Amino acid sequence: MKIDNIQPADIEKRSFEIITEILGDKKLDPKNEKIIKRAIHTSADFDYADNLYFSENVTDILINAIRNGADIVTDTQMAKSGINKNTLKKLGGEVHCFISDEDVALEAKERGVTRAIVSMEKACEIKKPVIFAIGNAPTALLRLKELVQENKLNPVGIIGVPVGFVNVVESKEQIIDTTIPCIVARGRKGGSNIAAAICNALIYMA
Repeated sequence: MKIDNIQPADIEKRSFEIITEILGDKKLDPKNEKIIKRAIHTSADFDYADNLYFSENVTDILINAIRNGADIVTDTQMAKSGINKNTLKKLGGEVHCFISDEDVALEAKERGVTRAIVSMEKACEIKKPVIFAIGNAPTALLRLKELVQENKLNPVGIIGVPVGFVNVVESKEQIIDTTIPCIVARGRKGGSNIAAAICNALIYMA
């Protein structure tokens, strides 16, 4: 098998060319194409060409928010570490993850709930537009829906891509059934890497 001699700076470019070649004649919505391809690039999983759900105009909504300095809240440190914070900062935004905060851990233990739930509640204190990128915890998605219904939170949008088996599919479908602008990976697939990839695609498009 021949090994391509590609310069480091060209590896990502060539990867996206290969993705386009493999997709072939498959039609992707031009507005969402870069997001879908970056999810595939991150995972080498072409199922994302079919399982990513985009609510109406969500890509434009999220890009405009990022351009205007919106913050991003994630449910894992892994997702936070994967998001291009320097580029987001140039646009006036910041990435937050409260999951490891001592007060979050203490309150979650006292209440007998997940830290993801408490970290979503803590995010209500942010006094600027916020996009939520959830790659791990279905309970975070469910609590976000409740916080919106309780008029405690008005997110710009939700990227709902938790991975797993317990309440994962159900929590994603519940977000789709709301009026909240959202990008959701239907089914069991997803993860913090996919959440970060979608955020980065939006940041680069902004």
